[in-house]
Amino acid sequence: MAEQRPCTARNETPLERADRNFVELLQELRVTQTGVQILFAFLLSLAFTSRFHELDTVQHATYVTALLLAVLAAALFTAPAALHRSLFRQGAKPRIVQVSSRLATAGLVVLVFAFSASVMLVVDVTTGRVGGLAAGATTFLLCVGLWGLLPQLVRRAVQTDERRDTGQEAEPVHSTAGLPRQVVRAGEPRREPSVRYR
Repeated sequence: MAEQRPCTARNETPLERADRNFVELLQELRVTQTGVQILFAFLLSLAFTSRFHELDTVQHATYVTALLLAVLAAALFTAPAALHRSLFRQGAKPRIVQVSSRLATAGLVVLVFAFSASVMLVVDVTTGRVGGLAAGATTFLLCVGLWGLLPQLVRRAVQTDERRDTGQEAEPVHSTAGLPRQVVRAGEPRREPSVRYR
């Protein structure tokens, strides 16, 4: 029964935390699945347009690559639901959350390439090869920046804020050598740095 004791700042048990994390993950997947569905529908319909047969070899290869990447991304984003359904009521929720998070991350990586290939194809057909390559590269860098770099910057800012808050909790006292040091007043509980929860 020790496993059921509250374990987070939200006063949750491990199972409650796993339930909440899985619900939050499903909310994230709903957003990404919409994008994948729109992209996949566009790519499927593209093959049945009259102009599709005018594409050259590179454009056909780009199309097939984008289509297969979109299918893979859709499979990765729907896998958590299938995993949960297969292991329903088997006491595997924490493991399901862990695996599902990795599947969603892999899906985002694949989706970056699917978006880039799709934009490259459309711009290549409409403006030319150089424009297509430039648009594809720009799309790739934009997605990497927003989905990869931005979270790192926010994480760093949060850690900086936590260090600053922790430093302000203690009262600076100057030692005889003139160097500041932090002390805890008698009777005050010692405060630990805040811990980030997922």
